[in-house]
Amino acid sequence: MYVNNFEISKQIIQKLSRYSRLWIDTEIADWKTKHPHLSLIQVLTDSNATASDAVYVLDVLQQPELITLFIQRLMKDEKIEKIFHNVSFDLRYLGKENAKNITCTYQLARQFSKQRLGTSNLQLKTLAVELCQFSQNEVDLEQQSSDWKKRPLNQKQLRYAAMDVIYLAYVHRYLLNFQPNCQRNQKMTQTNFSKFSVTDVRVAFECPRLFYLSKHFGGKTLFIPPDQPKAIGQPFHKFAFKFIEFAKTDPEFREIFKPKPQELDSEEVTQKMQKRFYDQIFFPRLQKVAQSKPENVPVLQQIWQGLRGLMQHWSELLIQNRYYANYHNVISQTFVSQELAVSCDYPIPNQKTQKIEGQFDSLIRDLKKNRLCMVEYKTYTPLDSAAQLAQVALYSYILHLHQQQPVDSAVYCVLPEFKSYFYSWEELKDTVHELTPFKLQQMREWLTWKPSQPDPPPQTHQSEQLCPICPQQETCQTYFLEQDSKPLQEEKRKPVDPPKPKPKPEKTNEPDATQLGQQLEAILQAYGIKADYQGATIGASFIRIRLKPRLGVKVVSILNRATDIQVQMGIASPPLISPQAGYISVDLPRSRRDVAEFETYVQATQNHSEIKIALGVDLEGNLIDADLSDPNSCHFLVGGTNGSGKSEFLKSVVLSLIRRYPKEVVKLALVDPKRVTFPEFENSPWLMSPVIKERDRAIGFMEELVSEMEQRYQQLEQAQSSNIKSYNQTLTQQGKTPVPHIVCIFDEYADFMVEKEDREALEYSIKRLGAMARAAGIHLIISTQRPEAKIVTPIIRANLTGRVALKTSTEADSKIILGGSQTQAAHLLGKGDLLYLNSGQLIRLQSLLVTQKHFS
Repeated sequence: MYVNNFEISKQIIQKLSRYSRLWIDTEIADWKTKHPHLSLIQVLTDSNATASDAVYVLDVLQQPELITLFIQRLMKDEKIEKIFHNVSFDLRYLGKENAKNITCTYQLARQFSKQRLGTSNLQLKTLAVELCQFSQNEVDLEQQSSDWKKRPLNQKQLRYAAMDVIYLAYVHRYLLNFQPNCQRNQKMTQTNFSKFSVTDVRVAFECPRLFYLSKHFGGKTLFIPPDQPKAIGQPFHKFAFKFIEFAKTDPEFREIFKPKPQELDSEEVTQKMQKRFYDQIFFPRLQKVAQSKPENVPVLQQIWQGLRGLMQHWSELLIQNRYYANYHNVISQTFVSQELAVSCDYPIPNQKTQKIEGQFDSLIRDLKKNRLCMVEYKTYTPLDSAAQLAQVALYSYILHLHQQQPVDSAVYCVLPEFKSYFYSWEELKDTVHELTPFKLQQMREWLTWKPSQPDPPPQTHQSEQLCPICPQQETCQTYFLEQDSKPLQEEKRKPVDPPKPKPKPEKTNEPDATQLGQQLEAILQAYGIKADYQGATIGASFIRIRLKPRLGVKVVSILNRATDIQVQMGIASPPLISPQAGYISVDLPRSRRDVAEFETYVQATQNHSEIKIALGVDLEGNLIDADLSDPNSCHFLVGGTNGSGKSEFLKSVVLSLIRRYPKEVVKLALVDPKRVTFPEFENSPWLMSPVIKERDRAIGFMEELVSEMEQRYQQLEQAQSSNIKSYNQTLTQQGKTPVPHIVCIFDEYADFMVEKEDREALEYSIKRLGAMARAAGIHLIISTQRPEAKIVTPIIRANLTGRVALKTSTEADSKIILGGSQTQAAHLLGKGDLLYLNSGQLIRLQSLLVTQKHFS
C-alpha cells in the first residue's frame, strides 16, 4: 500500500503503534552523494503475508515532520519490537541513539555463519531464496540501483521496496527456528506461543497440521477453491477501505442521503454511490494500471464486481439507518471504524490466558438495533464454515471486551457473487465462545510436538475437500508421512508374546455404534436440534458418539437434552455430554463393560528419573500416566462417592509405583483412617512407616514431611541444584545413594477435618507441601468421598493442582473437585469410571483393576 499523503501517513503511523512487532526497511535517495536522505519507509505487520500490497510503503521524501513522527511514535517505543536486516544502515536515518527494542536479522545469521546455514552469503535476498524457498525469478535485483529521489516511482520500484520487507519477515522467522544439527526441512525450535493471531485460530480449525507448519516454518495458509479468483484479496481490502474513507469525507456522498428516508430508493442510491466512487477513485486507478501493467486489468474488473455487491449491501443499511440519523452524520454513525488492530488475553482451561491479536476489516452500527457488528471481507467462499465462524467470533469477543457491549459478526463473501453471513452475539456467546478456550489449549499443545514424538497434530477432518487445494500439500505429506507410518512400524516391532488382550464383550450383547449414533441424531432432530453424526468410539465402559452441531445450533441446547436422551434411549442415568474441539461428545453406557486388568498395562521401567503414576485407560485403550515432576500433576486431589471405585483407584496408583520403581527410588506413606483400604501393603518394604491409621499420627506425620522438605531444600542449596532430579544425578556421579521420592497417599482425609485444631494443622502442612514440595521430590495424593466446601477448602484446592474425579453424588461435588462449572463427574458410571483434568482438558478414563493375585 503506497501512501504519499501526509495526513493518511499520520493515520497509518498511529495504527502501526498498536502492534507489538514490525518488520521495517528503508530506501535512500542520493545515497551515492554526501547528503543521502530517506525516500521510503516500508513496514509489514503480518509475517505470513506474501503479497506486496500487505506492506505499508510511506513516501517520506522531503517530509522531515513525517520522519520525526515515525521515530517518536515507533522507533522510541520499547514495547514494539522493530526488525531490520542490516540495522546499522537503517538506523543512520531512523535515529540510532533513541531506537529501542531493535532486532537485526543479519546479526542473527552471523551467529550461525553462512557455512552452518548452507547459504552463499548473508544478504537478505540470498537468504530469502536459499532458506525460505522464494523463487529466483521473484527476487528483483534490477531495482537495487534505482533512483529513489525520482518521482513518480514506477510499479517495479514499489514492488521491489515492498517485497524486501516480505523477505525480511520470512528470513527472521526462519532464523528464530533454526537448529544447526537438524535437516533443513526440520529446522525448528520451541515455538513461542505466547500469542496467536486470529488467523492462526482459523487455520487451526481448518487443519491442525497446516497451522503447525505455518507457525514453525511460515508459508501460505489460505484454502482457496480452484474456481475462485486468486491474488485479489489485498487490493480488494484496499479499495473497500478507500470506499468507506471516501464516503465519510466526500460532501456529494452525504447529499445522496439528503431526502427523507422513506423517499430513498435502494437501487437508485446504489447506482449513485457506485458512480461517484468509480469516477473519483476507481477509474483513475484503472487507467494507471491499463497504461503500466495492462495484464492486471482483469483483476481490477473482478474487484469492481465485488465492490458493486458490497456497495449495494451498504446502501440498504445506510437507508435503514437514515431513519435514526440525519443525512450529515448517517455515514459516520454507520461506519464506526475499520482495519483496527485489537488484542486480548483469552482465558483457557489450564487456568492461564492466551494472547490473541488480529486486525478486523470494518466495524459498523445498526442504528435500528443499536448494535455494533464486526465485518470480515472474503474474496472467495470458504469451504470450512466452522473455521470462518471461529474467526469472526474471536473478533466479536475481543471487541466486546473493548467496547463493553455485545458485538455481532458478519462475513461478506463478495465473489463470485455477494453473499453475507450474519451471526448475533447471543449465538456466538452460547456456541463458539464455549469451544474456543479448548481449541486454544489444543493449539498450544500441538506446537510443542516434535518429529521424534508420537501423536503429531491431527489431519484435517475435511481431507477430501481441503487437502487437494492445500497451499503446503507437498510439504505436509513429506513432513508428516514418517510420523503417520510409525504406528505400523511399531506394530511390526511388537514382542512375540504381547500383553494379554483385554476381554471383549459378546457382539450380540452390544448395540451397533452407528445405529446408536443415528438414533441419537433422530432424537435431537425431534426436538428441533440439527446435528450430524460424525462417528463413534467404544471405550471400556461407554460408547462415545460424536455429533457436529450445524451452524446456528447452540451447544447448550444439546447439553440441556441429557435427561431427554436418558428417557428416549432407556439408559439408567443421563449421559455425559461435553463440547470438544470440533464436535460434541455424548457418552452412552455400555450394557457390558470391559475390565482394564492392571497386569495388562503396567510393567517395570528402567527410567527412574521420572516418577509416573498409572491413572487409567483412555478411550483408545492407551494407559495414561501422570508425571509427578510436572507442576500440573505433582499433587492430586481425588474425589468420589461410595461405589465409585476410589479405593481401588488408589490401590492401583500405589501398586503402579511399586511395580515400576525399586524401593530405593520411591518411598510410600499410606494414611488409611478406614483401616480397610491398604491391608495388602502393610508389610511392604516401600513404606516409610507402617500404614498410618490414627488421626494424631497422621497430623504429626504431615508435619514431619514439612520438616523433611525443608531439610532437602538445604541440601539442594548446598549442592547448587534446582530440584531433586539434578541433585540425584550429582549424587550418582559421586557414587553416593540418591535421595528417594516420597509419595504420601490419604484414602479419606475428611475424618481429619472435624476438629478445628486438626483442620488448621493439616491445611497448613498441605499448603506448605503443595506450594514447595515438588522440587524436593515429595508428592501428595489426597482423596475424599465427601468433596464438600467445608472439607475441600480453598486452601487445599489451590495447592493440589492435579485432579481426578470418580462418580460424585451431586453436581456441586463435581464442581469442587474439578473446579469452575465442571459438573460431569456426577454423570459418571462408577466402578472406576473417572475424569482426569489434564492441562485444562477433561480426559475420561477407566481405572485399572487390582485383584488379589497381584499381591501374591
